Amino acid sequence: MNVAQTPGPIPSVVILGGGTAGWMTAASLLQRLSRLGITVTVVESSQIGTIGVGEATVPAILRYFSSLDLDAFDVLRATNGTIKLGIEFDGWKHEGHSFIHPFSRYGIQAGPVAFHHLWNRLRAAGETAPIDDYSLGVQMARAGRVFLPPKQPRAEFEIFDWAVHFDAGRFALFLRRFCEARGVRRIDARLTEVVRDPQSGHITRLRLDNGETVDGQLFIDCSGFHRLLIERVLESGYEDWRHWLMCDRAVALPCAAADPTQLAPYTRARALAAGWAWRIPLQNRVGNGYVYSSDHISDEDAVVSLRRELEGEALAEPNLVRFRAGHVRRFWVGNCVAIGLSGGFLEPLESTSISLIQMGIDKLIHLWPDTRMAPELASEYNRLSVQEFARVRDFIVLHYAANGRSEGDLWRYCREMALPDTLEHKIALYRAGGQLVQYQSESFFDSSWVCMYANFGIEARNWDPLAELIDLDELKNLTRRLRPDIAVLAREGSPHREFLRLKGALAETRA
Repeated sequence: MNVAQTPGPIPSVVILGGGTAGWMTAASLLQRLSRLGITVTVVESSQIGTIGVGEATVPAILRYFSSLDLDAFDVLRATNGTIKLGIEFDGWKHEGHSFIHPFSRYGIQAGPVAFHHLWNRLRAAGETAPIDDYSLGVQMARAGRVFLPPKQPRAEFEIFDWAVHFDAGRFALFLRRFCEARGVRRIDARLTEVVRDPQSGHITRLRLDNGETVDGQLFIDCSGFHRLLIERVLESGYEDWRHWLMCDRAVALPCAAADPTQLAPYTRARALAAGWAWRIPLQNRVGNGYVYSSDHISDEDAVVSLRRELEGEALAEPNLVRFRAGHVRRFWVGNCVAIGLSGGFLEPLESTSISLIQMGIDKLIHLWPDTRMAPELASEYNRLSVQEFARVRDFIVLHYAANGRSEGDLWRYCREMALPDTLEHKIALYRAGGQLVQYQSESFFDSSWVCMYANFGIEARNWDPLAELIDLDELKNLTRRLRPDIAVLAREGSPHREFLRLKGALAETRA
């Protein structure tokens, strides 16, 4: 059959690979395209394990839950999940320094003048209060307390968002059950052969090691780093960004919490000699990992370093992962679309893996094809995907390039490396006048960039001229009142575990 010459609605979708990407994709297609009458088949092998023991997200995950009519707290209960208000960066500016990147705004705006312009003017006048003091999200995270954003905030500093941590394996199982209850067919098998149409080059069927064959009109590659369809069969090519993101390996190792009654409502990223270590608090354990450059430390020494970071008994054997930072050059080739790790990987420093999955799903649904697989749709999908990866790349590269650590060849290299032109442009405009640049397909918005510039000491030489119209003493008095108001409000939340209990989000077992 020549798929390209049989136009019509797509009746069947085949997803190769389960895990987070595969089951998120299946669930979204079922929920959002159900009226099209498509069938969805997921091919995954139970013999292939998952990468990590915990997963951190960004606030976009809440929109994903909503798109499936899921209650976020039901998901947390099923996945031993916790609340995330931001990410603590420990030792990145320099050893002994830490700050939190929150999901919240800073301070208040003065008419058309954004708060960071006011803060820059105050800094130039000798005020020393860190920008963290003006963030409700930061203050809540530091206090270990949580409440939901008010529906009608009284001031801008009350506007914040939140995300979640969860056990990635449990989340995939949760979505698998969601999908199977709605008619998704799951086949537990490995791929042995890909059959393609000789004229169009489109994939027509997959042959599996259990003897089955699976036909489809659209194939979605969620096979992770193996990239079994998009790269091995369709030769999409790969854009390697290792010259900007040197870390190419990670080792994951969960442990028991030092104090199970205390749950930090944030992720931690702690800078180490050859990379950084994550800490993701779950209800029943702590997820840990070391993301590192193999040019600067051996796998064996990385495991030793990670074990030193553990706060309690290790609960598994170390899980080593090798990767290349970057993305496939074409995410959509013919009738195959790569979503998740099969499309690309940017290290988990800002917890963007799941949001990139979401963006891949959203674009596919927005550009949903018929069986002709119009190349214009694929071209637009690829253009947007490349942009999205580049925007996230720039934000992550900034963390490394702005470091002021005194030890480690990796960190020295990152300070001295040439930056992407788009990132250079953003930094230059901020230095010149506190200007914040937003390109198309951004994942991180103004407050996130302000957080990085302020906490890494990237200073603006000037600010919005309208900021000069505010009396300096009046501005100082305003901000001196604002800081304690934010701190008091932050302490009105419930302790993290108590908040989860009140929301019915505590898992029945901590096993």
